[in-house]
Amino acid sequence: MHYLDHAATTPVPEAVAKTVYDVLAGQFGNPSSQYPIGREAKALVEQSRKTVASALGCQAEELYFTSCGTESDNWAIEAALWQNRRVGRHIITTAVEHNAVLEPCKWYQSQGWEVTCLVPDRDGNITAEQVAQALRPDTALISVMLVNNETGCVFPVGEIAQLLRGRGSRALLHTDAVQGFMKVPCCPKDLGADFLSLSAHKIGGPKGIGALYISPRAAHPRPLLPGGGQEKGLRSGTEATAQIAGFAKAVELRSENLSEKLAHMARIKDYCREKLLSIPGMVTVGKGTAPHILAMSLPGYPSGNMVNDLGAQGICISAGSACHQGKPSHVVAALRLDKRTAAGVIRLSFGPETTEGDIDALYTALLNHQQNRFPML
Repeated sequence: MHYLDHAATTPVPEAVAKTVYDVLAGQFGNPSSQYPIGREAKALVEQSRKTVASALGCQAEELYFTSCGTESDNWAIEAALWQNRRVGRHIITTAVEHNAVLEPCKWYQSQGWEVTCLVPDRDGNITAEQVAQALRPDTALISVMLVNNETGCVFPVGEIAQLLRGRGSRALLHTDAVQGFMKVPCCPKDLGADFLSLSAHKIGGPKGIGALYISPRAAHPRPLLPGGGQEKGLRSGTEATAQIAGFAKAVELRSENLSEKLAHMARIKDYCREKLLSIPGMVTVGKGTAPHILAMSLPGYPSGNMVNDLGAQGICISAGSACHQGKPSHVVAALRLDKRTAAGVIRLSFGPETTEGDIDALYTALLNHQQNRFPML
């Protein structure tokens, strides 16, 4: 198999899987229990929190575990709007956010909030100036992702934070950093983010575990799940101890020689772009600078057909976010491409394990697809 869809999910290293199994089998105590096996589980959760927080560049007490990136995004939006309920009912986001942000914003819009969606340029980029033009005294929340999950464009979260400080705005800033964590600089204090969302399965961790950074500026958010008082009373529910430990182990593994891994992914991305551009008609989509995501198009050849054809040959690529499940991508639509180019967009995404051999197999398969399939009119 040639796996080229790391932005959808990543392979789980054996050491991570073993960590998860060992906790499930041998450290299964409830972290709220007071006998030794419960206290051991609690200590494991807190040590894991320190590990993830250290990689993120924040304090452990500023990081809260969730079930996934989607939950983290939803919680951040809800918490920010509740805290700023007296500031106003205006939200700024982008037209190319993950649905985990866009759908909650649509719901709040249906409840009377006003939502401004910033549209990227044809290269996929959003600017701080766009936020400046949209910012109002009643803006309660700005949610702008760090790395777009389909184009790989890195958005200027730090510049937006500086803008807010310069304007004296009370708006809170959230960034979905699910695709940015351990790929691009992601320290929330350096970025100036009030909320920052993470997901373990994008860096070799298990599915079903994420995290949310909450800054001191938003230190008293509304509880997401009232109940037994876990996560300092803000996100109740018995901690997913095994997944949390797996998250921390994935962070440890990814942190080893991280700069070399990122350089490798960037080289693979460049090799892939150069190789595929030798296919007649192939074009690059957007100008994403993240090292692990590349969007390209074979105009006239529907991406769904390419994904299915290559998948049957053991080559895994996507036509955009896995969450679209075959539906047209709102990210591609926002780029305002011509119909033939938009229809042929594919997303390729890489990890430390990706090799030039994977790219060579992709190239051969796409070339054969082009030669053996009629383009759409």
